[in-house]
Amino acid sequence: MAKNANHFFDYIEMFLNSDDLVLKELVLQSKNAFTPLHLKKNDFFVREGEICPYFCYIESGILQHAIEIDGEEKTTYLALRNSVTSSLNSFLFGKPSRKNIKAISDCELYVIDLPNFKKLVETNVAFHQFYYNLIEKQLCLIDDYRIDLLTLTPEERYLKLLSTEPKLLQEVPLHYLASFLGISARHMSRIRKNMK
Repeated sequence: MAKNANHFFDYIEMFLNSDDLVLKELVLQSKNAFTPLHLKKNDFFVREGEICPYFCYIESGILQHAIEIDGEEKTTYLALRNSVTSSLNSFLFGKPSRKNIKAISDCELYVIDLPNFKKLVETNVAFHQFYYNLIEKQLCLIDDYRIDLLTLTPEERYLKLLSTEPKLLQEVPLHYLASFLGISARHMSRIRKNMK
């Protein structure tokens, strides 16, 4: 692991809620199963229709999850540094990915393939606990996001993003954020202008 591996260590521990030294050793072992991968801006982590080869931790950079509808790219998720991501259905079950995952800035990732991932989940208690807690948290976030799309105005969605994920607004280009929030880029510009 590279010099910044402590970020990964801290990220996994954040989901464990334990000071158990044995668990900490297992976290270290799980980290060592990941290997570094560099993506340049606009490189694909996976393309729609391909099998996603990895589950990854993002050390730095941003990965955009997107689908194409009637020739227009729609952002479904933005994965930032110090988070994990994958086209999970494709990765776990060998199905063609229904989305593209692309680097929208240079990215330093730590990746793990499916055989090693399954081995970790089955044999490493710390990684199993981390993964379970991560999935639970993500399901809650997805549920909130879907409800927000149906119940909040574009302005309210923007304000919620501003309060819950301020670093997204600092690091992600406007047109990706607008697509993620289900707002046109022009409307997003107006909202931001009116908030000043």
